[in-house]
Parts: sequence; structure tokens; C-alpha cells
Amino acid sequence: MIAFWILAPIMVICAVGMVLVRSAVHSAIMLAAVMVSLAILYAVLDAPFLFAVQIIVYTGAVLMLFLFVLMLVGVDASDSLVETLPGQRITAAAAGVLFAVLLILGIAQSTLGAAVGLDTANKGGNVSALANLLFSRYVFAFEVTSALLITAALGAMVLAHRERLTPKATQRDMVLQRMRDYATEGLHPGPLPPPGTFARHNSVDTPALLPDGTPSELSISRVMRARGTVRDVAPSVAVAEPPPGDVPQIEGGNR
Repeated sequence: MIAFWILAPIMVICAVGMVLVRSAVHSAIMLAAVMVSLAILYAVLDAPFLFAVQIIVYTGAVLMLFLFVLMLVGVDASDSLVETLPGQRITAAAAGVLFAVLLILGIAQSTLGAAVGLDTANKGGNVSALANLLFSRYVFAFEVTSALLITAALGAMVLAHRERLTPKATQRDMVLQRMRDYATEGLHPGPLPPPGTFARHNSVDTPALLPDGTPSELSISRVMRARGTVRDVAPSVAVAEPPPGDVPQIEGGNR
């Protein structure tokens, strides 16, 4: 009863705050407080299986999935550097210490001695007794709850779905739009020539040669041009006249 009257107001306050707060991260933290408090009530009622499932599945998996989605959506980096809630760090440290103590007590109880209290409900084992209750006496409520969860998931998908007002752009449309943007801004439409292409050397400080034999300024980094470390490349390529019966030789290196 003491644990219930301590945790019940906390759960109600966090549940209401989870709906009313504007920050999604704060809402997830309050949801975690509700889940952990519910797990503690399971532990007090001598239901170690429900306690473990509540911590591992809901708090450790479902809530982490929520936070993962929030990180994908994106949170402003400047918000993480400002303590928007007064005493947030101290409260988080105290909650961490309490959770560590609770975890140590749970491990010690499961290791050093079996849970006692609800002997009738846990007769034959907590897991077996829970399965018998769920799939015999409360099977209808269990199935209705499952149907409600599926309906809630489908409803969330329907509410979050947005009708597309314009047709989805195909790959051809995106390529044409990209070419138009390049033509408007005067940018190079294709990949840039790599350094050393059709030149005397293959190093990064050797500009590539264009089809007319002139060096390409786009193939050398602007940092190297500013440092003056760009190699000099001949602007043209001369082809020697081969003697009769010999293999033609090309001047200017490998091509």
C-alpha cells in the first residue's frame, strides 16, 4: 500500500504531463517514468515475470523505439545544451541511483531467495500461473486488448498518412530537374574529371586533360591551387610520325 500511494500520484502526474508537454523528448521521459513505476508495482505484488517484461520489453524496447524515431525526425542540437527543466540533472542522477538500488534488490531477491507473498496466485510458478490466467479466465479480455492495440496502430497510421496532391516524381523527372537546375546555376552537370586523367602523372596535383588537350581546372582542389602545388601539364599532345614497319609511339606519356 505504501508503494502504491507513492507511485500512483507519480504515474498520474507523468501520464497527464506526457500528453500536455510540447517537447516529444520530455513526453518520452514521462512515459518512461510511468512504465518504471508500473514495473515497481509489479515487483511489489510478487510478480517478477511481469516486472521483467515491463522493464525489458516496454521500457527497454518500445520506449527506445520511440526515442529512435525521435532521433530520426531530428531534435535541435541547441536544445540539448540548455537545461530547460530546473534541476533536471540532479533529478536524473537521483532517479539513476534509485533504479540501480531497485535493480540490485531485484537481482538479490531472485538469486538469494524466491519471491513470497501471493502463494496462491504463484502456485506452480509465476509464469505458469500467469499463462493459465491469461488463456483461461481472462482470455476474452486478453484478445480484446490485442484487438484494441492493433486498432490503435492502424488508427495511428491512418491519422499520420498524408494524401499525395501531386504525382510522385520518377527517376527521369528528377534527372531532368537536376539538369535544369545545373543549367540555371551554371554548374557542371556530370561527374568531375578525376586528377591525372589522360595526363603524364596520376597524382592528385596533376590536372586532368580535356579532349582538346587543355588542363581542366575542375579536377584539382582549390586548396592545392592556392598553395601553388599544381603540376604543369602540356596544353597539347603531339603524335610523332612512326617509321615504316614500327609500332606508333605517342609522346607525352601513357594515354
